[in-house]
This record gives sequence, structure tokens and C-alpha cells, in this order.
Amino acid sequence: MKYHISTISCATNQPIDIIDITGEVRSALEATGLREGTVTILSRHTTACININEKEPRLVQDMTTFLKRLVPRDGDYLHNLEPIDGRDNAHSHLLGLFMNSTETIPFSEGNLLLGEWQSIFLIELDGPRNLRQVLVQIQGE
Repeated sequence: MKYHISTISCATNQPIDIIDITGEVRSALEATGLREGTVTILSRHTTACININEKEPRLVQDMTTFLKRLVPRDGDYLHNLEPIDGRDNAHSHLLGLFMNSTETIPFSEGNLLLGEWQSIFLIELDGPRNLRQVLVQIQGE
């Protein structure tokens, strides 16, 4: 069994930003030359998550609208009274309770075994941010 670790770095542009990182994950896998195994994707942030879903423009807009309605930014949150980093971002942390920081995807013959409509997303919950990092760990043979 071999292991490879790489990092995907990106900036986010919106308070809630849904960024397709499928191509970057595929490129990281291709660079290893491995044929069978798993890829684990980890967001290294508490207010940015990883999700597998469909990349259809109106659906992506619906996802953003849904998240904003689920936990409104202007709620009465204790964390915002004395934020550690100066950001009123309690809503972002609360949204993170419903989302994953990791996803694991099997691959075979060097290809991610995603469904036809599935894409891998980094979901920013506290943007915009100049730098978000996603760790990609690939294990296999």
C-alpha cells in the first residue's frame, strides 16, 4: 500500500461559496499513478466543508439559498459577542454542524468511482477568504 498527500489551495469570493474541486482531486490522483484504492479529502477549516453533490447552476444557487435560510447570519449568537478572530461567524460554525469536513471516495483503474452527476465541492461558509486548503490523501496500489 502506498500513500500520497497533496494540498489544494484556493481563495473564496462569497460569504457562502460552492467550489467544484473535482478536477483538482482527479489531477492529484493521476499524478500518483495508483490504480486501486481510496482518496480522502479533508477541509482544514472549521467553517469550510467538503460535500459530494450535483453541479448544476440552479441547484448550486438553491444550495446557497438553503444554507442562508437554515442558519441566518444575523442570529443572536453568543460566539459573536467575543469572536476569537474578529469575525462574526457563529452562523458559519453552526452550519458546519450539518456538513462533513471529509469525504472518502474509492478509485479503480485510476478513476474516481463517482456517480454520473456527482462532483466534489469545497463549501465555504465564512467567506470571502484569501486562502482555503484541502488536504488530499490517496492510498492504494
